[in-house]
Amino acid sequence: MASPVLGPAFAGPVDAPVRRLDVSDLRWALAAGWDDFRTLRGEILFVPLVYAAIGFLSAAIAFRRDLFPLIFPMAAGFALVGPVAAAGFYEIARRREEGREAGWRHFLDPLRGPARLPLLFLATALAGLFLLWVAAAQAIYDRTLGKLGPPGPAEFLSALFTTAEGWRMIVVGHLVGAAFAFVALVTSAFSLPMVVDRAADPATAVLTSVRAFRASPLVMLRWGVIVAALLVMGSLPLFMGLTIALPVLGYATWHLYTRAVVRDA
Repeated sequence: MASPVLGPAFAGPVDAPVRRLDVSDLRWALAAGWDDFRTLRGEILFVPLVYAAIGFLSAAIAFRRDLFPLIFPMAAGFALVGPVAAAGFYEIARRREEGREAGWRHFLDPLRGPARLPLLFLATALAGLFLLWVAAAQAIYDRTLGKLGPPGPAEFLSALFTTAEGWRMIVVGHLVGAAFAFVALVTSAFSLPMVVDRAADPATAVLTSVRAFRASPLVMLRWGVIVAALLVMGSLPLFMGLTIALPVLGYATWHLYTRAVVRDA
């Protein structure tokens, strides 16, 4: 069971109180997300298939245009924009929670109602964060392994694990990527569900997400690791695992939001 509502130390100037979370809330949210997926998978299977196709196409383009070093950063960067891709799942979970019809027809409802503009604003911000990450990954490659100029995928992979430049790229890339992922987790974990739920303005939604993270930092970090791990596994093989990972994580995030943020405040 979620903890009681926190006091003024976390309420701040925004009228959206938050609760502390514990590990049992993560297990509950994942179980609820899985239950939603099992019930609704026939209705929305085509949606994650679209994302899987986009991921596969992006990888194919990277192979053909000598962008192989950016394949992993782009796949990892999916976690930065994942909350936007999951907005439709938040809406479907919300409707099911309220006992209303919930199916593929409602997946795009957030883009047709009052949540449209704040949702587009947050989506643009996360897309910008993703582009900054890709640019940073390219800069790291240019200053490390790029100096050796491996001509193809096989040579790149060999140099990656057998040269000092390759290991330097791995270490620096993971550290910088973790920083980007942390920013995305703190600002978007609950801001997008809140926008879908109550059409909150972007500033209020982001501040609420930040305060929810401050209330349960270790639990939220664990949640970030779970999300990243499921997205990575979902990207293999050929991104087809996203047909399961995306809906489950979308529904689970919605349920975790209902535990973390007081919705009737």
